[in-house]
Formats: sequence, structure tokens, C-alpha cells
Amino acid sequence: MAYIDPIINFMNDIFWGYVLIYGLLAVGIFFTLRLGFIQIRHFPEYFRVVKGSRGGDKAGISPLQALTVSLASRVGTGNLAGVAVALTLGGPGAIFWMWMVALVGMATAYAESSLAQLYKIRNEEGQYRGGPAFYMARGLGLPWLGALFSLSLILAYGLIFNAVQANSIADAVEAAFGFDKLWIGVALAVLSAIVIFGGIRSIANVAEIVVPFMAIAYLAVAIYVLAVHITEVPAMLWLIVKSAFGFQEAAGGFAGGIAAAMLNGVKRGLFSNEAGMGSAPNIAAVATPDPHHPSSQGLVQGLGVFIDTLVICTATALMILLSGVYTPGQEVTGTELTQNALSAHIGDWGQIFVAVAIFFFAFTSIIGNYSYAENAMTFLGAGNRIWLGILKIGLLAMVIWGSLVKVTTVFNTADASMGLMATINLIAIVALSGTVVKLTRDYFRQKSTGLEPRFDNDDYPELAGKIDGTIWTPRGDIARD
Repeated sequence: MAYIDPIINFMNDIFWGYVLIYGLLAVGIFFTLRLGFIQIRHFPEYFRVVKGSRGGDKAGISPLQALTVSLASRVGTGNLAGVAVALTLGGPGAIFWMWMVALVGMATAYAESSLAQLYKIRNEEGQYRGGPAFYMARGLGLPWLGALFSLSLILAYGLIFNAVQANSIADAVEAAFGFDKLWIGVALAVLSAIVIFGGIRSIANVAEIVVPFMAIAYLAVAIYVLAVHITEVPAMLWLIVKSAFGFQEAAGGFAGGIAAAMLNGVKRGLFSNEAGMGSAPNIAAVATPDPHHPSSQGLVQGLGVFIDTLVICTATALMILLSGVYTPGQEVTGTELTQNALSAHIGDWGQIFVAVAIFFFAFTSIIGNYSYAENAMTFLGAGNRIWLGILKIGLLAMVIWGSLVKVTTVFNTADASMGLMATINLIAIVALSGTVVKLTRDYFRQKSTGLEPRFDNDDYPELAGKIDGTIWTPRGDIARD
């Protein structure tokens, strides 16, 4: 460990101190400009595509299910604890920069998920599978890069991050109800097993019910808080904007300045919405898009970024700022700050509510993360029942272990692994940006003529041999398969 720690720390310094903080933001701006501000000009379309067929087809899940599974992974403890950390370290201005990174991230999420749809395949059981590893191998002709990406994803999302989520649940439930952490971990593992052993379709069915429920319940509390303090909300929003540009720090006693606000806002925003990380495209590829065009599912996943950051994270930030418990430079941060804020608004129920919210947010993150790892296993040729069974057992073991201990080295390893996969993914989607532009123009050209967009292989001769042309048959043929 004496030799490993410095290497892992060095990798994290490079990835999270330089490459990703600036790289993810730069790629988001790149796609925003190259796609003609798609997230602004075509914002209503982000919602319309989710209203497609709820049933999907025999090979895939519905657009709504794909959205809820990606939200299950995106909407985690970062939406509660992460926002509090951003406020503590970067001041109210950090929330503004979270908004900005989400706004450009909607274009990045659209690009990566559209590519995942385009290059998806059918596995041995006839189910859709895909993701960044597939467009690296099939689109760029670099299967070794896809393998490296897959290994990094399995390590980070399939195993270690689930220990982090379990740890958050155990801490919150123990504080609120006094239960022993071991039994919390065991109970969480049992619940996770019931879902993940049913496969990705089982995960989609659970996420389709639980994710909207938890999001609506959380936002209902937020709306109540905002309604009670409605006269103060405009001032809080203006405080966020002023602080982002350094106009508030001196008066408020906050010492970080505009640099701290930007750095912490960008970092927390990226951790929360995962745009460009290469995670959500793994579930985007499993969906049957409606309209039957890769861009349709790209739009669905762009909406996920909007909901995660611009809706849920903003709700958390305003509840904290309106509570009166937040002061610049304070020591209380993370989950504790959010619990204190909710307690100030709704009494002792605040701590319990946050514990329940963290349970649902983190639990759905665990099952959503598994679905990503299963796609990576399929790419590596290990998508059979034996290897997937080993992955599931490993995940459950990490859940129990994570509920009991905190081992910094292991969690830092997950950060380094995620940093590597995100860096690889950014390079890949920029290299394939020409294809994304063509898909986008094709989709909206068809819409402008009054047609329902459909992908036609004949319009993309350059992709012959790179995509599974049998997947992109007319919609009526798919329904009869």
C-alpha cells in the first residue's frame, strides 16, 4: 500500500485537478456550440421523447425506464450531501456553476447516449446491450480501448461505488433510527439481490416506480419549504448569482472567492449529473427509442441531467440557504448540514426524512450502477450467467462491507478508475462528434418536414459493418419480432 497510495493519489490529482474539471466543461461547451445550442433550441423535445412507448419491445426497455434507471444512478447522495459540500467550500456561488455545468452537460449527455444507441448490439439472449466500450470498438475501431474502459467501469460502478452508497445509507439510518450497521448492510444486500438477480429489466421495472416516487416526495418537501419562504426565494437566487461572480464574498465573510465558487460548483455538478462520464450511455443503449432514432434516446438522457442538477440539486441548495443554519466557512457540512436544514424547516422529522431520502437515493444508485457494469461485462465477453453471478455476489459483498467501514485507499481507487474511464470517453465522443452532428441534423430535418424521425441505414453508408443494421428496421417490424 505504501507504493500504491502515492500512485493513486497522483492519478486523482491529474484527473480531478486538471483533466476532468476542465475537460468535461470544455467538451460540454464544444457540443453545445457544434450542435447549435440543442438544449435550448429544442428543449421541449427533451420531454416529448420520454412520452414514447412505455413497453419498449422484447429486446429493450422503454424510454421512460431508461430515464429512471439513469436517474437512479445520477440522483444519489451527491444531491443531498454533495450540494452541502459545494455550499460549504465554494459559497452560494457554487450553485450557479453547478447550473452552468449541467446546462452544457445536457449536450454532452445527448452526444454520448446517441452514440451508445447507434452502436448497440443484441446479446446472446437477444437483449440490447451497448455503451461507450461499444462505440470505441465499433465506431473508432479500438476494441482495446473499449476493454480498458469496461474494466474501469466495472471496478468503479460495479463494485466500489456501491460500497460508498451503502456507507451513506448505514450512517444516515444509524443516526436516525439507531440500527446496527451490520444489519443495515445485510438488509440492503438482500433488497439489492432481489432486484439485480432479476436482470436489467427487473432493475428498470423497480426504477420506474421508485425513482419518480422518491423524486416527487423530495420535491414536495422542497416546494413546501419554498412556499413558506416564498418572499425570500428571489433574494436567495440573486445571492447565488452574485456570489458566483465574487460580488458577495467580502460582505458575507466567505474567503474562497470566485475561483472557489467555480471550482467546487463545477466539481460537484460533474459528480452529480455524470454527463460525459460514460456511465448513463450504458443504460441508454438498452432502450428501444421512440421515435426509432438514436438521437431520441440521447435527448432522454439529456433530460436526466436537467432533472438531477437544475431541479433536485437546486431544491436542496435553496432549502439549506433558507433554513438559517448555513453560515460561510462553517465546519458542519455534507449530510449533517442537509439534515440540520430540514430539521429547521420541518422539525425533528427532518433528520428522519433525510435518512429515508438517502436510503432511496443510494439504494437506486446501487441497482442502477449494476446495470452499467452488466453492459461492460457483455462487451468483455463475460455476459453469461456464471460471470454475471460472480459480479452480483461481489456487489453484494461490497454493500455489506461498505456499510461497516471506510477505507480511503479503496474509495480513492474508485475515483481514479472513474477518472480514467471518463477521460477515455471524452476523447471517444469528440472523435465521433461528426457522427453525432449528422444524427442530430437528420433527426430534426425529419421533424421539420412533419415526419416522425426514423433511422435509415441507407443514409449512413460510412457506418456499414460498424452498426447492427437489423436493429434499425422499421418500427412495425420491431413490434412483430
